[in-house]
Amino acid sequence: MGPARYVDREILVSKQCINSPSGPPAVGPYSHAVSANGFLFVSGQCPFAPDGSGPVRGTIEEEAKVALNNLKAILNDCGSGMDLVVKTTVFLKDMNDFAAFNAVYKTYFPENPPARTCIQAGALPMGVQVEVEAVAVLRG
Repeated sequence: MGPARYVDREILVSKQCINSPSGPPAVGPYSHAVSANGFLFVSGQCPFAPDGSGPVRGTIEEEAKVALNNLKAILNDCGSGMDLVVKTTVFLKDMNDFAAFNAVYKTYFPENPPARTCIQAGALPMGVQVEVEAVAVLRG
């Protein structure tokens, strides 16, 4: 895509809100993802069951797998993929789980991992241990 076009000092943006049929139902007023000018911004994914039955409880590794599988499903439904993720933000309930989370995370990004920020959050939705959001490029 070429440079942004300016009209009356506003950037023209192509924006589409997307709700993925494979992602878990949103637990608030947000879209699973928003595509804008060739990029996909995916809302934070927690270890929620895709069938809407709520949080999947387990070890940090088990919860990380569910959250990352949800992210992967949404990316695929939206025309992107894990290989096109350029940035993730990870929220952990406990930073002591950093190494265990990384062991799972690296299996989802085995080569050329995206840029990442990882922070400890005071609390996450419904008491889960991890949440992962992403920015990806759309296939085109």
